[in-house]
Amino acid sequence: MAEIKKSIVIFSLITGPILCIFFSMLLGRYPLNAADVFGVLLYKLGISEHGTTEMAASIVLDIRLPRAILGALVGASLAVSGAAFQGVFRNPLVSSSILGVSPGAGFGAALAILLFNNSVMIYIFSFSFGITAVILSYFIGRSYKTTPAVMLVLGGTIVSSVFSALISLVKYWADPYDQLPKITFWLMGSLASASYKDIMIAGLPMVLGMTGLLAIRWQINILSMGDKEARSLGVNLVFLKGMLIACATLATAGAVCVSGIIGWVGLIIPHICRMLVGNDNRLLIPTSLSIGACYLVLIDLISRNLTGSEIPLGILTAIIGSPFFVYLLKRKAGGWS
Repeated sequence: MAEIKKSIVIFSLITGPILCIFFSMLLGRYPLNAADVFGVLLYKLGISEHGTTEMAASIVLDIRLPRAILGALVGASLAVSGAAFQGVFRNPLVSSSILGVSPGAGFGAALAILLFNNSVMIYIFSFSFGITAVILSYFIGRSYKTTPAVMLVLGGTIVSSVFSALISLVKYWADPYDQLPKITFWLMGSLASASYKDIMIAGLPMVLGMTGLLAIRWQINILSMGDKEARSLGVNLVFLKGMLIACATLATAGAVCVSGIIGWVGLIIPHICRMLVGNDNRLLIPTSLSIGACYLVLIDLISRNLTGSEIPLGILTAIIGSPFFVYLLKRKAGGWS
């Protein structure tokens, strides 16, 4: 019975994101039925010889499919990074941007829009400054050749504040009729311009980061016991924390550089997953990956269908995530007096 239950869970985690991606291709301003989508995909793969309408093929292959795939990658990356950081820092309020990667990436994107207004340079600057922010947080947080969790969090807070101020400075300098709207819209998060090029550019760091976290997920359990306990078990804390932070940063920076700043995913998804599978990171990390991918694909589906114009993802995730997190806190505390 246990093996059957385990097989069902694994099957659900694998098929969930695939089903969400397929479902997202059905809905939009030009609705398609399942037969149309299957026909386009099978024809593209060479399995079916029956052609499809040019309109349906363009909508599925050029617009909705890359957008759904990128949304799944971004959601999975943010959720997995958040779960890993919460385990390492032993703090349920930690998210994937705790070490300043999102403000750093935001500053890089804003600076690239100000100087170049080129999508490739936005990717490069955003990713580079996101990595730089985490490196600065790490070295600020180091003390006595160790990296205490509290010092890392303080380092991340300092770096986040600095880069947030720099973003405001860039917005102050930006042309209010051209550059400022682009910077503002980018910072709110969106997948509106998703393409296969985005997947190729940002997919590599996201996949590498998530793969690394999956490979060392059992060691996160050791780190969550505390530095003294982990050191007594023979764990090289500096190397393991550095490895984990590097993998989580790769995944998060890759996500932010193509989607903008999307909050709350790395905070609430790990909590939802703990309600389902518990605190064991061997199960929590892959569950967060799957549910995070499903969550952002569905949020993006809502953003492009709820109104006539697309709602930025950062707005929706905050509106949905804030009250849900209050519910989780209330449920955890057993009610407030």
